[in-house]
Amino acid sequence: MPVTSSPASSTSRTLPDRARVVIIGGGVIGCSIAYHLAHEGWTDVVLLERDQLTSGTTWHAAGLMTCFGSFSETSTAIRLYSRELYARLEAETGQATGFKPVGLIEAAADTDRLEEYRRVATFQRHLGLEVDEISPREMADLFPWARTDDLVAGFHVPGDGRVNPVDVTTALAKGARQLGVKILEGVSVEDVLVDGGSVTGVVVSTGSTNEKQTIEAEYVVNCAGMWARELGARNGLVIPNQAAEHYYLITDTIEGLDPNAPVFEDPASYGYYREEGGGMMVGLFEPQAAPWKVDGIPRDFSFGTIPPDWERMAPFLEKAMARVPVTLDAGVRTFFCGPESFTPDLAPAVGQAPGIRNYFVAAGMNSVGILSAGGLGRVMASWIVNGRPDVDVTGFNVDRFRPYQGDDGYRAARTTEILGTVYAAHTPGKQLRSARDVLLSPVHERLVEHGGLLREVSGWEGADWFAGRGETATAEPAWGKAPWFAQWEAEHRAVREGVGLMDMSFMAKFRVQGPDAAEVLDRVAAGDVTAETGMITYTQLLDEDGRIEGDLTVTKLADDDFWVVASDTAHGHTLAWLGRHIATTGADVSLTDVTEDYGQLNVQGPLSRDVLAKLTDADLSTEAFGFRTARWVDLAGARVLLVRITYLGELGYELYVPAADALAVYDAVLEAGEPHGMVPTGLKALASLRMEKGYRDFGHDIDNTDCPLEAGLGFALALDKPGGFVGRDAVLARKQANAEAGGMAQRLVQVRLLDPEPLLYHAEIVYRDGVEVGYVRAASYGWTLGSAVGLAMVAGGGVPVTPDWLKTGSWEVDVAGTRHPVEVSLRPMYDPTSARIKV
Repeated sequence: MPVTSSPASSTSRTLPDRARVVIIGGGVIGCSIAYHLAHEGWTDVVLLERDQLTSGTTWHAAGLMTCFGSFSETSTAIRLYSRELYARLEAETGQATGFKPVGLIEAAADTDRLEEYRRVATFQRHLGLEVDEISPREMADLFPWARTDDLVAGFHVPGDGRVNPVDVTTALAKGARQLGVKILEGVSVEDVLVDGGSVTGVVVSTGSTNEKQTIEAEYVVNCAGMWARELGARNGLVIPNQAAEHYYLITDTIEGLDPNAPVFEDPASYGYYREEGGGMMVGLFEPQAAPWKVDGIPRDFSFGTIPPDWERMAPFLEKAMARVPVTLDAGVRTFFCGPESFTPDLAPAVGQAPGIRNYFVAAGMNSVGILSAGGLGRVMASWIVNGRPDVDVTGFNVDRFRPYQGDDGYRAARTTEILGTVYAAHTPGKQLRSARDVLLSPVHERLVEHGGLLREVSGWEGADWFAGRGETATAEPAWGKAPWFAQWEAEHRAVREGVGLMDMSFMAKFRVQGPDAAEVLDRVAAGDVTAETGMITYTQLLDEDGRIEGDLTVTKLADDDFWVVASDTAHGHTLAWLGRHIATTGADVSLTDVTEDYGQLNVQGPLSRDVLAKLTDADLSTEAFGFRTARWVDLAGARVLLVRITYLGELGYELYVPAADALAVYDAVLEAGEPHGMVPTGLKALASLRMEKGYRDFGHDIDNTDCPLEAGLGFALALDKPGGFVGRDAVLARKQANAEAGGMAQRLVQVRLLDPEPLLYHAEIVYRDGVEVGYVRAASYGWTLGSAVGLAMVAGGGVPVTPDWLKTGSWEVDVAGTRHPVEVSLRPMYDPTSARIKV
């Protein structure tokens, strides 16, 4: 085993009556949060471990400390911080971490992986990671035990390496104790106490008698690892991490194996390799995994192992060992199988739990807990102390999970596949196939009938594009242009030039009602959402620092009745954010999730009014039904909330239809649109149309670190609204500072390649006059504009980002190592005056 020291056992067993913060779980993430809270000055902290530190999964981790491979700025920063922390912890605490910067070699076995890794390498260099592309010959020189003749290339990260998981955890715990944190082993948390929607403490048991005691607390942090789901469920939380079998072997001593050899990874062979005690460790992330103890992790499981399934693992193990042939001839000293926990989307579950103030979660590390723990512990401590995260957590926040994801069947099915995605290629178009058909649109059968290429959209089935009635859509993942681009282009142009029908029933929909509904929404929404009945308003939700926490629309149906719509990915966060503010005010307001009660059908394009006019007696003229108008109307035999709004940049309408009527309305709209050339329109067209217009998408091109001014959303702020709104003072202060500085330090801009051939996806580096100034956050192909287009946050490096600064620079974007000229703009490149949507 890669364990060279025993867990610390000198911790105090005296239970306090209270603590400011109680951390549940003594794995590496719990100890890291304790350490960082102490460094924030919060030392009234108690960490409770049911057995010994590192028990569960930390103790048997492989100890990789590698940063390469992520398109996430947050993930990369977390890993870089962890690496730096583990390198200096011994000097601070006197406890070694076992960190050895021996380097990493990541093998690219095919052209798809080469394209991906080149893009990743370019992006991560921008974030400060040293990484170089090397040849197969150079790989063999650095790691001569691997067969490299059939590899395409490799990527060398000299600063990466390995650590000892137990030693890292012990060092973090020691550093925390040195600053005053109490760490108690042999103490089990039975329940988290909640009163009035806030944490009040924990109930614990100790010893063989399981004697119960309460510890009062202002904050509780659930770092219970594999047990986090069950503990959270006691308070109604959804933390759907699931344990799975994870394998590695350690060979007998191999003559000449250098203990300072780099870590070698070949994801295509499912394997990672490093020296361990004179032998070679061969670790696996197989494409078909096995969930473990779906119905619950045994309470007494601590330093245990799982009986290995040789028959299942043999093919994967043979392929992994064939990459390093010397392992085939060496004897096996250890064949290890132990549990690691995984979330349904391979992202951690962190943050403040929805519905319970000051209950925080840090779980679901997805087998990268060691290399993430240092940075994630810092993020969590800062979040707890300051009340908000200081990095983008839109993809990590625990409030993103929905109730169905906690079901045993769902977790079991998804876990069989999700473990393998750790080492899967991330070629565009790849998607998960397990645990599908969970949420179906009320018009789902029509999406299938018209040949929709279905993909998962936050648990829903949505159509990317349509092959045609009676046809079966097929698509192979690819980095370049594919045959189905023709269908995508046709649907895009149908909306631009005629009319399209798009199912967006997956959008999050809420009803906010009650005597105090207007007052609450007026306070939390940055826009003027309560002024006029029958009007939709695009607005943001901001935190106290004036950073974006939501991007949505609010429609005032009556003085005490509002219709709120957010994106599918922001469903849980929007629900939690609104619920938290309603609860803290004690307002007489009800918040109802009506997402599954209503279908959302979008009729968009210059001919959309002509189509809908056939189906309703309502006057849809601009004079009677202008832009942003919202009314209940009778349409195609159903009572429909008809809203004149667009996310695609054309005259258009959103139809909110009772689920029972949605299929009939869909059919009627499509029939009425047939003479106008209406076609079913998929989500690829949604992406390309909105990107041409520069419309934002929270969690993709804007996030919780952004100021709405920098994001180009100042127009949506009602800064002079009586009574203000959450975050207004911070925005006004920033606006004043920008004025004094002559402009903003960074801006979200539209970028468009001048060459029509290369494609943009995400994380491509942007250059001004040869200097890196930012990266593309989201992109698509602009069929009307004639090339790839995206949104990028660019910074002036001490110079204000002004229209003149943008105009005078020479601009390029790096696509997989090749720079291409681009144009940049603060205004939408398509219809910058929005004349087309207001006709």
